[in-house]
Amino acid sequence: MRLSVLDTSPIVAGSTARQALANTVDLAVLADELGYHRYWVPEHHGMRGVASAAPAVVAGRLADATRRIRVGAGGVLLPNHAPIVVAEQFGTLTAFHPGRIDLGLGRAPGGPRPAVDAVRAERERTARSFRAQIEELIGYFAGNAAQPAKAVPAIGNTPGIWLLGTSPASARLAGELGLAYAFAHHLNPRDAAEATRTYRSSFRPSALEAPVTLISVSVIAAETGERAEWLAGPTRVKVLRRLRGERILLPSPEEAASQPGADLTDRLVVGSPATVRDRLRTVLEETGADELMLTTPVHDHDDRRRSYELVARLPPG
Repeated sequence: MRLSVLDTSPIVAGSTARQALANTVDLAVLADELGYHRYWVPEHHGMRGVASAAPAVVAGRLADATRRIRVGAGGVLLPNHAPIVVAEQFGTLTAFHPGRIDLGLGRAPGGPRPAVDAVRAERERTARSFRAQIEELIGYFAGNAAQPAKAVPAIGNTPGIWLLGTSPASARLAGELGLAYAFAHHLNPRDAAEATRTYRSSFRPSALEAPVTLISVSVIAAETGERAEWLAGPTRVKVLRRLRGERILLPSPEEAASQPGADLTDRLVVGSPATVRDRLRTVLEETGADELMLTTPVHDHDDRRRSYELVARLPPG
């Protein structure tokens, strides 16, 4: 079971962006030591509970702090950027860290409307199709002679390029472009199996000769099921409050214990190591994925570290 990490650099109740980013570096070093395959950070804007807003910057810091693990964006929200700038950034990262950089591409807004509009005006985000933006980006890495502008650091320094998605439509696009595909099970578990089937049936070889899939899953592991459920309480509370239109930072388990929470049975894998192992194997069997990428939404950083340690050491079976 190939395992990786998705880390939003969460700013929890009582914490700061500086501490959240320091925790990300610490967790990446641990993941490298534990044998996780890759470590991705996302692009979010104007979200007070997320410190990961500049994935190229964070990925560079993580690559410097680690030795073996692949690092990258999960993902860059391409409509927010001129493709040539993304190519220059990730070409530079790849030049510094050959064979270790990933570039995941998404098209979600990435935050509340005022923040997204401040990043790039809507007319610029939507002037061309997402497919056209991806094709332009790939052309910079290939040194496409038809493109009058050149992303000089990108030529010959191509990262692993992935398309991110939550629907069969994104899976079809990834397949048609011949890109690796990462599906966000933690956001939309119901479509995971259909999306991966759609991707494989739509796949056309390009830089990749065969389809490659990754499924991101929300996982909270602890020594006992009771402890894991205790740690999951804050996430259940936060999701329910969000559904009610309230935005809160992730509370502590003690604060969450007396509050109602959402039922996240299909979106959150919670339990002892044996329970987590069985549920992750079910996800693999249902989707045929090549890799699982884990995100662990808990309040205390030590508990988050421990969850990744337990999953990394899961026995076979």
